[in-house]
Amino acid sequence: MSASRPIDYSSAQIALHWLIAALVLFQLIFGESMKEVIDAAEEGKAMSATDAALGNAHYWVGIAVLALVALRLALRIARGAPAPIGEGILTRVAAGTHHLFYVLLVLAPVTGLLGFYVGEPWGDLHEIFKPIFIILIVLHAAGALFHAFWLHDGTLRRMLVPQRS
Repeated sequence: MSASRPIDYSSAQIALHWLIAALVLFQLIFGESMKEVIDAAEEGKAMSATDAALGNAHYWVGIAVLALVALRLALRIARGAPAPIGEGILTRVAAGTHHLFYVLLVLAPVTGLLGFYVGEPWGDLHEIFKPIFIILIVLHAAGALFHAFWLHDGTLRRMLVPQRS
């Protein structure tokens, strides 16, 4: 990381955050079609055009998530991230949540690809990540709203407004 921490996130960091969030939401909502595609292929049955299209989208969106997360991590290493506002247990919970997000954002696409090309147990492991992601997203959003509407400390604003000059 850089010697001095930035005050806010850059435009690129903010854009990557929200783009990855949108892609993960797409995966969570439409990802079940991939299971239908794999089940149909294993059973030698025809699949619906919708499941085929959404399964294909799930595959490519997963690869996009993996590539964008790699870019986001590289940018974070090169540029750094602002220091947390506040201290104590909430700061440690937030840090742990962010670290777990990064781990899952890498492991979910990797295990998805392994499940697709290699098979079990990777596919089963990949499916476990969905409820974990949902819990983390709820926790993350609740934390952001808590900071915005209870603490009024500007934490959420940093992920909405690019770095000041």
